Amino acid sequence: MSDHDIHDAVEAFLNEADDAYGEYEQGYTDADATLRRLETAIEELRAAAEE
Repeated sequence: MSDHDIHDAVEAFLNEADDAYGEYEQGYTDADATLRRLETAIEELRAAAEE
């Protein structure tokens, strides 16, 4: 995986995490839904790093 690909994967993860936290803080989602969303983002980041 190139440095550019890693950068893109990290950026995508951080954007997803920011969105998830933001929606939680605004009351749009509950804690369980936010954690599931973050777990999915973590899995995607881990998979991208393993490529």
